[in-house]
Amino acid sequence: MRIVLGLIARRLLTLIPLMLGIIAFIFVVLALSPNNAAIAALGDSASPAQVAAFNHQHGLDRALPVRYVSYLGNLLHGDLGTTYALNKPIGSIIGQALPVTLQLTVLGVIGAIVVALVLGITGALYRDRWPDQLTRVLSIAGIAIPSFWLAILLIQRFSTIGGGPFPTGRYVNPETSVSQWLMSMTLPAIALAVPVGCSLARIVRTSMVEELDRDYVRTAIGAGLPPVVVIGRNVLRNALITPLTALGLQIGYLIGGAIIIEAIFSLPGMGTQMMSAVEQNDAGLARGLVIVIALGFVVINLIVDVLYFIVNPRLRGAH
Repeated sequence: MRIVLGLIARRLLTLIPLMLGIIAFIFVVLALSPNNAAIAALGDSASPAQVAAFNHQHGLDRALPVRYVSYLGNLLHGDLGTTYALNKPIGSIIGQALPVTLQLTVLGVIGAIVVALVLGITGALYRDRWPDQLTRVLSIAGIAIPSFWLAILLIQRFSTIGGGPFPTGRYVNPETSVSQWLMSMTLPAIALAVPVGCSLARIVRTSMVEELDRDYVRTAIGAGLPPVVVIGRNVLRNALITPLTALGLQIGYLIGGAIIIEAIFSLPGMGTQMMSAVEQNDAGLARGLVIVIALGFVVINLIVDVLYFIVNPRLRGAH
């Protein structure tokens, strides 16, 4: 336990300068963009005097380093600022949108893991036979299909628009009805999970094949242990170490894909808010959204690093 806590402490120390760099990059890029916060808030008919007064009121006429230090200080106190277009706290907007994105991402991760395990393990156990060939075709097809195109196909075939049972264009809070929430999130989760799961399936198959060829597997089966026990207790656990690392990298894709999927299915998540920020030229809201998404990606990779350390006995032995 002490080793794990020490690993977390070291990772957190390295994440601090990383997040500071990310925040600085996002702040500078959006500060130098041609978007005018005053015009976004006051409208195109605003006079130069009104624009100047707005910039002075909100500190936008100060030097860029001064604005960055002020913004960073506010971030340390949990203040993401206020949207100039809507005049609302950015934190409250993200607080309403983030749970929807997290729900979709978690469902996408679960779906991707199921797809990867089913296709990968089937391909490895039936190596070079027709089930393996079938899983290869399915995996390649899943990787080749863009998530947004798959989302459109799912809407046409399985949503209420196409005569199917799944609703689209609305979001049901799980506190209202778990079953209706699950129905409203099923198609978005499938569209998000299939490309990632098919990509991971190839890694799972390769790792399983390598593990099945090891001497200890033949020895255990030759000693009379049932193959199901050997595979379930030893092979699967050792073979999933490499896919676990790949999953951490794919979660970043899932977060980015969730933003697009939300826009297609009209889910009130981070993606919908990002589209709104772009349409309204609201750089402040866009900046807050990107920073929170980047922070989520960094935290998820930290969790994956810790899990990788826990499941890999060689790393624990090295420490």
